[in-house]
Amino acid sequence: MGGVNAAGRTSGHQAFRRTVIDALPEAEQQALLLGLAALMGLGSCREGAWYDAAGDTIDADRLAENCRAQVLDHTLIRRIEDPRFNDDGLPANRRAGLGLGAELTFSIRRRQLPERLPPTWQVRELDRHTLEVTVPPGELDVLLPETRPAQVRAAGQLPSGFDPSRYYRSVHHPRGLSMSIFAASDCLASSGLDWEVLRDRLDPDEIAVYAGNSIGQLDDEGWGGLLKSFVSGNRATSKQMPLGYGQMPADFLNAYVLGSVGGTGAVLGACASFLYNLRLGVEDIRSGQRRAVMVGTSDAPVTPEIIEGFRAMGALADDESLKALDALELLTDADYQRACRPFARNCGFTIAEASQFVLLLDDALALEIGAEILGSVPGVFVNADGWKRSISAPGIGNYITLGKAAALVRAMLGDEALRERTFVHAHGTSTPKNRVTESHVFDLVARANGIDHWPVVAVKAFVGHSQGSAAGDQLTSALGSFAHGLLPGIPTLDAVADDVHAERLRFSREPVPFAADAAFINAKGFGGNNATGVVLSPAVTERLLLKRHGEAAVAAWRERRDATRQASQAYLAQADGGHYQARYRFGEGVLEGPELEVSATDITIPGYTRPVSLAVDNPFGTLDD
Repeated sequence: MGGVNAAGRTSGHQAFRRTVIDALPEAEQQALLLGLAALMGLGSCREGAWYDAAGDTIDADRLAENCRAQVLDHTLIRRIEDPRFNDDGLPANRRAGLGLGAELTFSIRRRQLPERLPPTWQVRELDRHTLEVTVPPGELDVLLPETRPAQVRAAGQLPSGFDPSRYYRSVHHPRGLSMSIFAASDCLASSGLDWEVLRDRLDPDEIAVYAGNSIGQLDDEGWGGLLKSFVSGNRATSKQMPLGYGQMPADFLNAYVLGSVGGTGAVLGACASFLYNLRLGVEDIRSGQRRAVMVGTSDAPVTPEIIEGFRAMGALADDESLKALDALELLTDADYQRACRPFARNCGFTIAEASQFVLLLDDALALEIGAEILGSVPGVFVNADGWKRSISAPGIGNYITLGKAAALVRAMLGDEALRERTFVHAHGTSTPKNRVTESHVFDLVARANGIDHWPVVAVKAFVGHSQGSAAGDQLTSALGSFAHGLLPGIPTLDAVADDVHAERLRFSREPVPFAADAAFINAKGFGGNNATGVVLSPAVTERLLLKRHGEAAVAAWRERRDATRQASQAYLAQADGGHYQARYRFGEGVLEGPELEVSATDITIPGYTRPVSLAVDNPFGTLDD
């Protein structure tokens, strides 16, 4: 796994550890603080020595202590750091009609004059670059520039000081795509696997990439800048249209990170997008069509326009609602950090940015190459809501997805494991409707399966709602729980709201020790995009591998895994010191067709060890007698 969100880097469980920092031993807390300080540009480690932001040597314990407040205050949900959302105000225009009682004369640069002028305007040339315009008395329609105070000022932002575009040759890439490059690179490097070696073992068509996001790239470098180019007076660029597409994270990985010619695509399903893409990967592997699949999402929606769109829906926790919730006259930084309150009295979700990627391998391949196994995904279930009044209102599909997921765990692990050793990673958006409807789903499924105290985790309390990447935040957090034996609490849960169906659910404000066999990754998306994924712990996965492949194969895997672990740990040590391996191969190995060797049975591609087999499954029979 690899990526980044408001809690930090995904690899090495850095982001997970940030959400349980108070439950970690002191030495682990210090290591985490140093790793986050390096990510945020507050220090770095070179050849075993730590340096502060000014480049001076400093003891590790002193650097950790010096940076502690900055790290804790500038990760997770917090006041939006873009100055436009604070005193500067959001740039805007206001339509106005000016009543000119007398003739108006002004000078203007030639290139700024509109191409089509009103017939009553008179223009005189002052010099080669400047014109004088005379407008007669009457009504003149104008746009008056203004700044508007932001009505939403809280978001889950990447740690302050971290810019993913700094680590590769980014040229006007939308933020979400820069995050994709960093996240996929982090995933590959932390796996400890050599991608070229892995790729050479496989038919190129046995690899796939399923990655995207929920709403495309809507910042100024993508469709955001394109769509407002006319009214803002800016030119559209040749990159904004293509780079705005929602499947572009997959396209970037194929073209610049993996060099893959295998399966590709993206499923956009609002807040369930990560799970939709995960389902594609799981089903491809289960069918035998693919053996290695990179799955992920990347969302960067912390922009004025997207935030305004969600605010207009009444979906976001805006400033006025937060004040009313706590009877406050003024919101402080501490209040913004508590904006997201799943299953408590709440007023809306908190938008966030994140990019998460996982590498899926079939079990035989994982054993063959000595992969470090963080967990396994036996199934992802997707169902719609059926008839609805409002397209954004909750419905019934989530009862089906979670019910099926619970049935799968019961069938694989047994009743006792389902009841006693599973937990739910809730969608937990912090809206009043979600706290009622999602808890009711949990309650009914718990009752149906005899679960009396089902632990519920809601990671959005820390990192916010990253739209299509939300379930990626949940999945990688669940893998952290398996590794550390801890469930993150919900620190903003002062009290469970009265309308939450909590009788059979277990909530906690503090991290809780828990030995889990499986986790349920739940998503209730806008429009009826419901999904629940099952992820099994590494210990349970290993037991399943033993049963399926035998002791000899698993013992051989453990031996091969030692080298993988060493490579992974070497990368993590470098990354914790602020040195990352962004993999971006622009213009390398480009092929256009004439270089291929094509036969009736396969296609040989220069640079790929194995040819692409053209053998296809035909379940339809034949007319050739």
